[in-house]
Amino acid sequence: MLRSMTGFGRERAEYAEREVLVEIRSVNHRFYEFSARTPRAYGYLDEKLKSLLGGKIARGKVEVAVFIYNKEGVNANITVNREIAHGYIDALRGASEELGVEDDLKLSDIMRLPDLFTVVKTQEDEEQVWEQVKAAAETALSRFIEMRETEGVKMFDDISSRLDMIEKSVRFVEDRSPKVTDAYREKLYAKIKEVVGDRNIDDARIITEAAIFSEKTAVDEETVRLHSHIAQFRELIGSNEPVGRKLDFLVQEMNREVNTTGSKCSDLDITKIVVEMKSEIEKIREQIQNIE
Repeated sequence: MLRSMTGFGRERAEYAEREVLVEIRSVNHRFYEFSARTPRAYGYLDEKLKSLLGGKIARGKVEVAVFIYNKEGVNANITVNREIAHGYIDALRGASEELGVEDDLKLSDIMRLPDLFTVVKTQEDEEQVWEQVKAAAETALSRFIEMRETEGVKMFDDISSRLDMIEKSVRFVEDRSPKVTDAYREKLYAKIKEVVGDRNIDDARIITEAAIFSEKTAVDEETVRLHSHIAQFRELIGSNEPVGRKLDFLVQEMNREVNTTGSKCSDLDITKIVVEMKSEIEKIREQIQNIE
C-alpha cells in the first residue's frame, strides 16, 4: 500500500496529575528526519519519542510536538510558616488592644498575608510521565499513519489510471510505427516515378531505402522497455514496502524512452501521442515526490 509523506495525527489525554497533548505532522523529504518539541523540563522525552517512531516511518520530515499541562498543586508540597503566622496574630492582637478596637481576626484574613505559605515542587515520576505521553503518542501515530495511507490510496488510483493511458499510447505507437514505414516507401516510390516517368524503377533500391528508414525510426526496443517499466511500476505501487525512491528512478527511465521515441519518429500522430505520454509521466513524477 502506498503512503503519502504528508500526514497529521493528534491525541489529547487527561490524567489525575496532568493533561497531555501530542501532535505528529510530516512533510516531503528525501530521507527520514525526526525532530521533537517538548517543554524544557521534559527534554528526556525526545529520544524516547524518536525510538517510538523509529521503524514505523521510512521517509519524510517528521515533527512531534508535546504539550504537558500539570494540574495546580499536584506536583508540590505546601507548608504553613507557623512562626510568621504567630507573628502576624500577635502583632494584630497587640494593635487591637492598643487602639481599643474589637478583635475580629479570622483565618481567612491571615491566609491573605504575604509569605505565610511555602510551596516546594516535588520531583515528578519520569516513568509515569513517559507512560502517559507514550499512550497519547501511540494514538496520535496511529491516526498519523492512517492519514498517510488514506492519501496513498488516492495516489494509487491516480497513478494507475495514468499508467493505463500511457500503456494505451505505447500500443498505439507499436501499431502506427510499421504503417509509417509503409507510407514512406509509397511516398518514395511516387517521387521516383515522378522524376523518371515510365522508365523502369529499381524496386530493390526502394526496398533498401525503406529498410534504412525503418531501422532509423524503429522504436521496438523503446516500446518493449516501456511495457517493462509500466509492469514494474504497477508491481511497486501494489507492494507494502516504501517505494518512493524506486518509483522516482523508474519514472526517469520511462521519460527517457518516450523522449527517444519522439526523436526517432517524425510522424505527426506519433509525435502527438509522445507529447501526451510525457504529460502523463510528468504528472506521475509530481505524485511520487510525495510517496514514502
